[in-house]
Amino acid sequence: MNGTETKAAYDARHYEIARLREGMQRMEKLMAYTVENFKTKKALKEALASGRTVEVYQPGPFGPDVRDGDFVALEGPHYPEPHRWYASAVVRGGMVVKVK
Repeated sequence: MNGTETKAAYDARHYEIARLREGMQRMEKLMAYTVENFKTKKALKEALASGRTVEVYQPGPFGPDVRDGDFVALEGPHYPEPHRWYASAVVRGGMVVKVK
C-alpha cells in the first residue's frame, strides 16, 4: 500500500490480481492441441463444418486430460512451429463440437 492509496482500494486491487492469476492458471491447465495439426483456425472451422471428427489432447505433463464439457483453449500449429492461431472450443467425448 502506498501513501495515497486507501485500505479499500488496496484490498480491491489485490483481490483483482488474485482473480486474474486464478484465471490464468485455469487457462494454462486447459490449453490443448487438436490431433490433426491445423495450420489455421479457418481450416479447423472448415473441418468441423464438413463433419470431420476433430480430437483434442493435452500435450505433455502440463495438465489434466481434456474432459467432456470442458472449455478448452486450442492453439496451433503445433510446437515447434510458432503458434499463429488460438481458439476456444467445447469438447464432448474427446471431440471438438464447437469452436469460437
